[in-house]
Amino acid sequence: MEGYVTIREIAERWELTTRRVQKMCSEGRIIGVMKFGKAWAIPKDAERPKDERVTTGMYKNWRKKYKVTG
Repeated sequence: MEGYVTIREIAERWELTTRRVQKMCSEGRIIGVMKFGKAWAIPKDAERPKDERVTTGMYKNWRKKYKVTG
């Protein structure tokens, strides 16, 4: 399809894993993405969405912070 690229091409361009791009597609975070059967078609000019994963270390060692007694 003209004007669209595959997940692999976008993953290389954005320096992400293919699985991460698949997840973004399924969550609807990439504008203009379409699914054809099992394959995703992403517009060539699609912008990379903001990474919303927590990277502050807020959840580091969370099991030690919330010790369960009982």
